Amino acid sequence: MTDIAELLARRERLFGPDVPTFYKNPVHLVRGEGAWLWDADGRRYVDAYNNVAHVGHAHPWVVGAIAQQAAALNTHSRYLHEGVLEYGERLIATFGNRLDTFLMVCTGSEANDVALRMARAMTGKCGFIATDNTYHGNTALVSQLNARKPPIGGRGQNVRLVPAPDKLRDGREFARHVARAIDSFEEEGHGFAALILDPYFANEGFPTLPKGYLDPMASIVRRAGGLVIADEVQPGFGRLGSHFWGHQRAGLAPDIVTMGKPMGNGYPLAGVVARREVMEAFRKGFGYFNTFGASPVAAAAGMAVLEVLADERLEENARTIGQYLLDGMRTIEHAQIAEIRGAGLFIGMELADAPQGMSGGDLAARVVDAMREAGVLMGRTGRMGQVLKIRPPMVLNREQADLLLERLGDVFAEIHG
Repeated sequence: MTDIAELLARRERLFGPDVPTFYKNPVHLVRGEGAWLWDADGRRYVDAYNNVAHVGHAHPWVVGAIAQQAAALNTHSRYLHEGVLEYGERLIATFGNRLDTFLMVCTGSEANDVALRMARAMTGKCGFIATDNTYHGNTALVSQLNARKPPIGGRGQNVRLVPAPDKLRDGREFARHVARAIDSFEEEGHGFAALILDPYFANEGFPTLPKGYLDPMASIVRRAGGLVIADEVQPGFGRLGSHFWGHQRAGLAPDIVTMGKPMGNGYPLAGVVARREVMEAFRKGFGYFNTFGASPVAAAAGMAVLEVLADERLEENARTIGQYLLDGMRTIEHAQIAEIRGAGLFIGMELADAPQGMSGGDLAARVVDAMREAGVLMGRTGRMGQVLKIRPPMVLNREQADLLLERLGDVFAEIHG
């Protein structure tokens, strides 16, 4: 048996305190395949949470592409390489809205950092708006936007967090908050550069929103001369089943799109796609260079992911298996289940507070830990952690969905009892 306590102690000695892990009883993983994971004791789990292994853990096509290119050449981005260009062209073909230039980096944090600097270069201003229950990364610039752990010393005067759609289900009210933030930037001399959001509002618990919800906000941003940045790290690459990108599903036309974890299926690859005039302003305003971002191996990993998504029809799989999960979850009964919602393979169950009893957030934490013990790994999100979060690799199949539903029903029945 694995000594989890010993591993945690070694981890703290090596990395320092407060390095987060999932679950009250952390998992010691040693192998993955598709949407299955195995721990050091040989126990198998359904991975219902991991968007890093977007097309499945250890996908042989992706692994082979990385290994083949690494055996031939891997170097930095100041040399010409046809594979990098071919990847960029294929990725850009998934976009519209004049999003036609591409920049490769290594992490989603870097991508969002670059996007904010693009907005500064394009507008000559420095005011940024995000929602008040969001996360966009951990660089010094991007961490200014994080809702749950503000930077030491407080946020800069050029940052405003507006109420997120989990509080405001009226798009016009959301837009009014954005307008007030823009006005405050102008009054204080910062000017308005950009608004950044996840078009699926994943960290906000991906609330059900009416069609056109973001239209009033987008109009106000445009009139003010600012840019819209869509952070697609979570909803992108077909996860929502109906559209390849979350902003397409939301009907939003961003000026900049950022991407991260799913791009390389575990290989550290991220990127920024922007309108040409935005990219040109950035290139003129910043002497930007990324050693490892546009490497041949990164491009090989990224291309392999796009090929697998297309060849295995994984966007369609997200749509069909996602609907199957939604239908199955709606048969589960518990007094604290408030809403079951989602799109594709990005599904949530919001749990309400019990009158004079357990809060929705506490119940969600209890369910997540119970599911871990039952052999299914999932997470939670939302302002109070009250939304169960199911976001598996895109290869999740019917057998694994059935196992997830069976175990989830058992957990709720046990808690209910």
